Amino acid sequence: MNINLHIERLILDGVDITPNQRHLLQASITAELTQLLSNGGLASHLTEGGALARLSTSSIHITGNNPTQLGQQVAQSVYGGIGHE
Repeated sequence: MNINLHIERLILDGVDITPNQRHLLQASITAELTQLLSNGGLASHLTEGGALARLSTSSIHITGNNPTQLGQQVAQSVYGGIGHE
């Protein structure tokens, strides 16, 4: 199964990531989501395709400003909304 995921905009309120750390955050989110989707799959209601105009996720408790760790947390939260049920 091929999964194409496009995130147009990601809003992270209260996050202190510098502009030069954004690429690390993006890479971390991509890597973690790829792993989660590869291992766990997609929710059944999305396997036939479709688009979500908005995805609300659970809150993330942020400790520090490590973009790699934050990216993993964001990806896990996003996966909670689109991942295998």
